[in-house]
Amino acid sequence: MSITIPVCRVTPALKRATEAHLDKVDSVLLFTGLALLAIGLVMVTSASISIADRNLSSPFYYLQRQSVFIGLGVVAAWIVYQVRLVYWEKSGMALLGFSLFLLVLVLLPGVGKEVNGSTRWISLGMFNLQVSEAVKLFLIIYVAGYLVRHGEEVRTSILGFIKPMLMVGMAALLLLLEPDFGATVIIIGTVLGMMYLGGVRFMQFVSFMGLFGTAALLLVVTSPYRMERLTSFMNPWADPFDSGFQLTQSLIAIGTGGWFGTGLGGSVQKLFYLPESHTDFLFAVLSEELGFVGVCTIIALYSMLFYRAICIALLAEKCGNRFAAYLAYGIGIWLAMQAVINMGVNMGMLPTKGLTLPLMSYGGSSLIICCMAIGLLLRIHYECGVYEKQAVSQEERKRSARKRTGSQRRRTGS
Repeated sequence: MSITIPVCRVTPALKRATEAHLDKVDSVLLFTGLALLAIGLVMVTSASISIADRNLSSPFYYLQRQSVFIGLGVVAAWIVYQVRLVYWEKSGMALLGFSLFLLVLVLLPGVGKEVNGSTRWISLGMFNLQVSEAVKLFLIIYVAGYLVRHGEEVRTSILGFIKPMLMVGMAALLLLLEPDFGATVIIIGTVLGMMYLGGVRFMQFVSFMGLFGTAALLLVVTSPYRMERLTSFMNPWADPFDSGFQLTQSLIAIGTGGWFGTGLGGSVQKLFYLPESHTDFLFAVLSEELGFVGVCTIIALYSMLFYRAICIALLAEKCGNRFAAYLAYGIGIWLAMQAVINMGVNMGMLPTKGLTLPLMSYGGSSLIICCMAIGLLLRIHYECGVYEKQAVSQEERKRSARKRTGSQRRRTGS
């Protein structure tokens, strides 16, 4: 018995529809995100292969898990891309409430999982959910919606500025109880950037920045472990075998790389010296193996990611979609700030923070949430592209109608 397999013929109509759909996708942003994911997967494998073999007797353990996380992240990004922005705008308050609920839940005994003295994770079986990663995205969505609903109040009244900052402050306080100082800095910095772009008065912005800086300094001074991180950052070589060990090993790795690196898999620091080499200090291993050229490539990719986010935000402003514009600005600021801080920590330019390199470091929570953020940017670009095409089509129809009316008048007159 023969089996006939139906063949889908590529008709001109199907080809035009496919090309039109592809035109609405920001190919530069998509390529940049996929490139960071691919390079991250290779570097996580390289950085973790000896650790996984020694501790788990499975050299490709982290490769397998990171591949699964990337698959889940791509699926999550695709799902987010299918959801209209209006639904995200309407769900802002619900996401704020859910964020606060998660932050309280992770602090409950028996629910939150403690790792290295911090309670930041909720076990979901296959992987641990780092609550702060989800909260970053949810708060950005909430603030973008708030700036649309209360934009005039934000620009004219200090109360309009304080109200969302109180909500963000509550989330920051809960994050500090975990403790997660790095995520707190990212969230407050991103929200302040969004508020400034939303039109908040300059003096109010500067005053709050000063208040935030003072509060951060007090938190560092009054916390022994944060003070130790600050002092070890300022002079890691004073105690290279204890408080400054992680940073000195990172600096050795970066310095060893030279122009072209030791070659993929050739890192020495990842073997037994550099802690967290496949997570927070992945950049140091990349610098050692791929050298200055590899570092410049990664910086260029993150710069392009930020540039495309800003371009998409400006496109949304042009289309009159303020929620999409603020959302794109927020995502761009968040991803760029986190990447800069992670690289700064690895190079000894900033105090040590437990922040991943977006789309590259090992970890399910960070990778999936960052993929969702890229999906939102692609959705904003898609909807703005549709709006522009509709506007052009309407203008063409009006122009054609005017031409027909003029022709009819000339014929009637003749």
